[in-house]
Amino acid sequence: MISIFTGIIEELGTVKRIEKGSQSFRITIKAQKVLEDVKIGDSIAVNGVCLTVVDFAPDFFTADVMPETVAKTTLKSLSSGDYVNLERALRLGDRLGGHLVQGHVDGIGRIIRKESRDIAVIYHIAAPGQVLKYTVPKGSIAIDGISLTVVEVGKDSFSVSLIPHTAKMTTLGFKNAGDEVNLETDIIGRYIERLLSHHELPAAAKKELDMNFLAEHGFI
Repeated sequence: MISIFTGIIEELGTVKRIEKGSQSFRITIKAQKVLEDVKIGDSIAVNGVCLTVVDFAPDFFTADVMPETVAKTTLKSLSSGDYVNLERALRLGDRLGGHLVQGHVDGIGRIIRKESRDIAVIYHIAAPGQVLKYTVPKGSIAIDGISLTVVEVGKDSFSVSLIPHTAKMTTLGFKNAGDEVNLETDIIGRYIERLLSHHELPAAAKKELDMNFLAEHGFI
C-alpha cells in the first residue's frame, strides 16, 4: 500500500539517535504530535521521506532507513540533535491542505541563495534535470516534505516563496545557501507525462495538451 501525505508539516522532531550499519541505519526521533495515535507499521514522513515506524514510546519513534534511501536522500547527513520535518500519512476523510505527496524523493536540491521580499523569503534552489522537467511556475513541489508553490523555473534551478509561518514551523526556515534539501515533484505531472507518451494518444492531442497548457489553465 502506498502512503500519501499532504506536505503540511505537523511538527518539528529532533533526531535522538542514529545507529549506523554498513549501508543502512536506524533512526530514533523525538516527537509528540505525530505519536498521538501511532502504531507499529505506520508511515511518517521525515524531511519528505516516507519511513515506517518499527518501535515507539510516548516521546519518540524509531524507523529503519534502507540503502536506497540513504543513497538518494539527505537523511544520510543527519546527526543527533538535528531538527526534522514530520508528517503522518493522510487518512481517509482528512482535509488536503497542501498537495498529494508520496514521500518518494525524486532528487536532491541545493539552496543557492535566500532573499527577503517584504515578509516573505524567496529560496532559489538548484535542482537536477529529472526534477526540473516536472517543475512549472505556480505548480506544486515538496521540499523536505513541505508543500510549496513554485515561483519561477530556470534552466537549472527554481524558486519558491516562504511565508513567515512556514519558515517558523519547518526546517527550511533556518537553512541557508549551500544546504541540501529533498525534492519531490507533483505526482500529477508524472501521470500526465505517462498519458502524453502513451502510444494510443492521438498526435493532435499530444501537441495541444502539454504541461504549460495545464499550468496556465489551473490544472496543476
